[in-house]
Amino acid sequence: MSSRTVIRGGLVITASDEIHADVLIEDSRIAALAASGTPAAEAWTADRTIDAGGKYVIPGGVDVHTHMELPFGGTFASDTFETGTRAAAWGGTTTIVDFAVQSVGHALREGLDAWHAKAEGNCAIDYGFHMIVSDVNEETLKEMDLLIEEGVTSFKQFMAYPGVFYSDDGQILRAMQRSAGNGGLIMMHAENGIAIDVLVEQALARGETDPRYHGEVRKALLEAEATHRAIRLAQVAGAPLYVVHVSAMEAVAELARARDEGLNVFGETCPQYLFLSTDNLAEPDFEGAKYVCSTPLRPREHQAKLWRGLRTDDLQVVSTDHCPFCFTGQKELGRGDFSKIPNGLPGVENRMDLLHQAVLDGHISRRRWIEIACATPARMFGMYPKKGTIAPGADADVVIYDPHAEQVMSAETHHMNVDYSAYEGRRVTGRVETVLSRGVPVITEREYTGRAGHGVYTPRSTCQYLD
Repeated sequence: MSSRTVIRGGLVITASDEIHADVLIEDSRIAALAASGTPAAEAWTADRTIDAGGKYVIPGGVDVHTHMELPFGGTFASDTFETGTRAAAWGGTTTIVDFAVQSVGHALREGLDAWHAKAEGNCAIDYGFHMIVSDVNEETLKEMDLLIEEGVTSFKQFMAYPGVFYSDDGQILRAMQRSAGNGGLIMMHAENGIAIDVLVEQALARGETDPRYHGEVRKALLEAEATHRAIRLAQVAGAPLYVVHVSAMEAVAELARARDEGLNVFGETCPQYLFLSTDNLAEPDFEGAKYVCSTPLRPREHQAKLWRGLRTDDLQVVSTDHCPFCFTGQKELGRGDFSKIPNGLPGVENRMDLLHQAVLDGHISRRRWIEIACATPARMFGMYPKKGTIAPGADADVVIYDPHAEQVMSAETHHMNVDYSAYEGRRVTGRVETVLSRGVPVITEREYTGRAGHGVYTPRSTCQYLD
């Protein structure tokens, strides 16, 4: 059975255009756009008509940094692929790219298969995978080539977390050299984990155990130093580099310098660094534990430099690094020792709304909102124009967005499987009304109409920004 949907009367916003247009969807794809009220648009017939008058019609969000069901610190991220992708849909995101994990001593394939098993048949929206590389050896390097052929085209390494995910400079260089040859993109968690561990040990020895010390030991200079080192290793290898969750102004400066030199270096930041700060980490009665993530929240003055980086394109992407742990029973593992607080924040449902608020606050334009949340992440990770835009031939991943609706963010009303909101009580203007994933309504006028298993695995091509 073929189906046709027409979305009428909305303002269609993409990274490049804003037009009052009707959108014709045939089955799972966008078939045509035509200016609203024109004979071409009026002639369309459809099984389903959606009135988007006074609303925005935007591409579904593409969140290229999530951690569903991630094992960390003796526990697991509290969102499953089912709950996490449903929450993403509620927030106007229609594609996630999650991280499959290679354990030390095991093959990449083993980790990837495990993540396929977690996700398959459970996702409300489409999904892909990056591969966390924890153990660089000859076999791993060969496997990287094979994974790229399967559409896993990006590989994450850690300069942090010694003894868990950590890679030394030699391992990083080898993986970068491989990606220079096979077209893969190395994603880097850039913090000097060896030095941070010393500072953690010294802080605990002084009796500094509260959550706020998490931010104090993970120094901005150690993020900047690692960012600089990653850039130079990538330059030596002749490889592109994507630095994840940039939080410090000093790290932005390193990225800006590299890009001014013409290097293929890219940077991502996250809503928590744009909207939260060390003030949250310092909240009393262990409440600060809710805001423990790595890289950590920074003093408020870093926010202006991050926004500027997004405007000048020294930062290209806003992802969530969604990695939720409940306050009760999970974050509490670190009472009396901040180093035992599981690192991560919930946010997959909040990103599109927070960035729309940033448009209203004058930080970014409407088109830049769509660029950093939809189009650029899709291009960066080889999914454009199938994902990230509204154009004929693209997947019909479409959000009807009400730019005037007001909401208060709260754990009481969010759909993430976590017992607190990092943005509790925050008032924002703008709200998702209806969400189509490949032409199928998964949110219909603020009701969930999707199902686990609708979302399918999406193989990716290589980064579309490389020369």
